[in-house]
Amino acid sequence: MTLAENDSSPPCVKGKGKARHSEPSEQTPLLLHHSDVTPSQPRATDDEDVDLESSSDARRRLWSKLIFVFLASLSSCIVIFLLLALLAYSYAARLSHVSPEDILENALVIQGPYRVSVLNVTADGGTWIEVRARVGIDAGSIVGVDMDDDEGTLYNIWKSFGQWGVKILDRVTVDISTAQIFSQRQALLATLHSPPFELPLTVDPPYDDSWLSSLSLTIFVIPTQDASDMNQFVHDSWHSGAASVHASVPSVVVSGGSTNKGDWRHMLRLQRLGIQTQLSMQLPPIPGLPIPGKDVPLPSVSQLITLQSFGVESEAKDVTVHALATVVNPVPPIMNLTAPSLPFIISLPGKNHSSVPIASVHTDPFTLTHPNITLTISGSVLPLPAHPSASISAFLSRYLSLEPNLVSVACPLFPSFTVDMEFPPPSSKPHILRNVTIHDMKIKPNSASTGFLASGSVFARIVLPKGMDLALNVTRVFPDVLVFDGEAHELPTLLFPQQKDEDELPDPLPEHAFGHIRPEDWLEATSVQVDSEGEGSMFAVTADMVNVPLEVLPGRQKQFSNFISKVVFGTHGALAGLQGTTDVGVYIVGLPFRDHEDTATGMDLLGLPFQGSVRVGMKDLLV
Repeated sequence: MTLAENDSSPPCVKGKGKARHSEPSEQTPLLLHHSDVTPSQPRATDDEDVDLESSSDARRRLWSKLIFVFLASLSSCIVIFLLLALLAYSYAARLSHVSPEDILENALVIQGPYRVSVLNVTADGGTWIEVRARVGIDAGSIVGVDMDDDEGTLYNIWKSFGQWGVKILDRVTVDISTAQIFSQRQALLATLHSPPFELPLTVDPPYDDSWLSSLSLTIFVIPTQDASDMNQFVHDSWHSGAASVHASVPSVVVSGGSTNKGDWRHMLRLQRLGIQTQLSMQLPPIPGLPIPGKDVPLPSVSQLITLQSFGVESEAKDVTVHALATVVNPVPPIMNLTAPSLPFIISLPGKNHSSVPIASVHTDPFTLTHPNITLTISGSVLPLPAHPSASISAFLSRYLSLEPNLVSVACPLFPSFTVDMEFPPPSSKPHILRNVTIHDMKIKPNSASTGFLASGSVFARIVLPKGMDLALNVTRVFPDVLVFDGEAHELPTLLFPQQKDEDELPDPLPEHAFGHIRPEDWLEATSVQVDSEGEGSMFAVTADMVNVPLEVLPGRQKQFSNFISKVVFGTHGALAGLQGTTDVGVYIVGLPFRDHEDTATGMDLLGLPFQGSVRVGMKDLLV
């Protein structure tokens, strides 16, 4: 046996097989050093080391790429942010130099207003008005991003970013503080207040008006209470042909977005303080009126208003008034206006430049029509003060003589504004007193003088003009009569109450007139209503005349003698013409006249003209 055969260690096998661990023996230490412990996993080979190194390099390259992408993205974002910031700053710089005049003249487009509605009138004279129009803001012209001209690629890109920003912003909210409107003479005309409202933004709008949006704006207007300033403004506007005003706005705040959204757009905010601007609008031509100009007088209110019909009617407790009038519409056809019922007080001129309120009326709600506006008016007669007869009688006297009357029209909502206008007379001269005669007339010498005394029953019909359906009770009359030899052919001219004189006679005396009958006091009268035959109310009036002086007119003794001769020798006596005026005391049912003791009373109609006739026979002449 050789030494190799006696060796108990296993043979050494060369190759790539796994290394085997020696079996533990009695000499194997219980605790091995860490370096002496053989790991449970096999030791990596050179190929595995290469794979690990490749994986580590790949991770490093991936991290490098990620860091590069991150840094590149961050740099791009910073650059884009800086570009946007510079872009926004450039646009903000442009906006900071934009004046309100530039916006009004070049950017803001208003079509209308096409409807104005008066919503409410407050007790302090303010008016809530709803204005509807079509508006739009050409934001591109403000910030200079219109694409009208090709100014280079970079500049067009800059404009494109600006247009994109305007489209994102979409609209702005405008909050205007209380504005004041002044005339060119710096007189305050009105103050205006409105809640915040929205205005849409547009870039590169088309040439038509399809890009405009509807706007409904509620405005609270308080007009000036100085009527003279307003009248001066109207006169200046007429003579210049344009309504020019100066607007003063303490503050205007423009913020991005709509009024009901609190998004990021509201962070964009622009404020202007102390805005002053001039506004002017040409006066449109008004049908039937001259073209406004320097040498053209301003039309009176009476030229603008036409009274189509007018009437009064007695009710149980008052007298109602109704009328239909047309008003020339000065507003352009594009604009419609809706107004509620408006109250007015009608007054007549009184003594010492005072006025006597006689009626309270109101209009029905109305809308603008062209060329004229039709107004339906109704109301009632006011409680009249004591002794208003002079004003009302003067009114009736002029009315019956086809003369216009001056009346004052005031609106209680605007107490400082009073308009004087003419109340037109009727188209034809009305005859209030008709069929005047003296029944059973007796003439006898006056034993106390050289004159004569006349007795009889004065009879007449009172016929009111068409539309005056009043219930009257005639209580007394005071006639002033000229007696003619034959018919009196011309109706006398009315003597206005302030001109009436008890000793006054016509000068010259009418032809064929020979006598004058005038009682010393009122004659008691009675009346009864009869059928009106298509006109106003009609009443038959009777008054007894007993021994009223009949005086022969100066220089007319011959005419008187001729008349007496006809009475004595004529077969049927002689016809005496009657002509003159009479005062009539009436009580109008429902008309609230009050005396100083607040007792219902009547009124006196003064100087009503009449003419008639009476036949005097031999039996009526008591010698």
